Amino acid sequence: MEPSGKSLIDCHVHLAALPEGDNGCYISTGMLKSPLFRFLLWKHSLPKDDPREANRKYLDDLLSELTASRHVARAVLLGMDGVYDGSGRLDLPRTDFLIGNDYVLSTARRHPREFLAGVSINPQRRDAVDEIHRCADAGAVLVKVLPNAQQFDPADPAHIPFYRALAERKLPLLSHVGYEFSLIGKDQSLGDPDRLRLALDQGATVIAAHACSYGLMLYEKFLPVLQDFAKRYPQFYADTSALTLPNRFRMLLHLRRHPELHSHLLFGTDYPLSVFHLPAWGRVSLGRLLDIVRTKNRFDRQYTVCRALSVSSRSFGDLLAESQPTTPSA
Repeated sequence: MEPSGKSLIDCHVHLAALPEGDNGCYISTGMLKSPLFRFLLWKHSLPKDDPREANRKYLDDLLSELTASRHVARAVLLGMDGVYDGSGRLDLPRTDFLIGNDYVLSTARRHPREFLAGVSINPQRRDAVDEIHRCADAGAVLVKVLPNAQQFDPADPAHIPFYRALAERKLPLLSHVGYEFSLIGKDQSLGDPDRLRLALDQGATVIAAHACSYGLMLYEKFLPVLQDFAKRYPQFYADTSALTLPNRFRMLLHLRRHPELHSHLLFGTDYPLSVFHLPAWGRVSLGRLLDIVRTKNRFDRQYTVCRALSVSSRSFGDLLAESQPTTPSA
């Protein structure tokens, strides 16, 4: 189902950055000390004490790996909004990580052949609907949320105007699903994909990240929701990001037995996270396994592992024409 040649668009690539001048980014002291952040700095050889150089190198590494990919041509860069208080104002003390929308938009504008802008808008912010229209006008192609870390309930009826604005502007909502380990998830129940039903009922296109996998390795409690949404909502999709991780690849194995779901899958990696070849062990030929192991490019390894396991997916480009932002009616 994937397009042939180098034509895929990865819908799930994180734009990471340290605060630098007025770039609209923020990272908490706790996050700076976290094992994941330290690993990211080590993996990419990013100088923590030189934000400008660290941000430049992260972007250069991403561009190099994307350019070298045999299958993936472009990537949707994802921002990360913060936590908001009861009055809809940014609550910085409760925010771990913030990648501002203007930073995402400007980065995508500087590299239009490689990047598309996936902004992040917490529906609890008091200007959430206005921010949808502002970002749509600036060229955003989707809105990313992470309810567990951003501390909002996607099923709250107060968010109906937000979802209706997304539907009006034809901006898909890409939402994290399952447990959240990368950032500090406060209420893990907010990662239940059934809470996205409200957005779907308002006509919004919804992309459930990580193919609705639970993220706890033992079992996949959200598989029935994935199946129900795929049958019930033509505008529902799920991405394949992070599905090779040890805590999520059980869902990848489930998807092998459910080809009827593949038309609702979109290709994604969750870059800069690693792509593992473990799911393929004992399930593909030795020759194919060796090919996967030798594939170091994360975009290509994600593609190759999924293909080897007969799990096909679509490109975000398939949604792009129908989800292009439109000017709001007067």
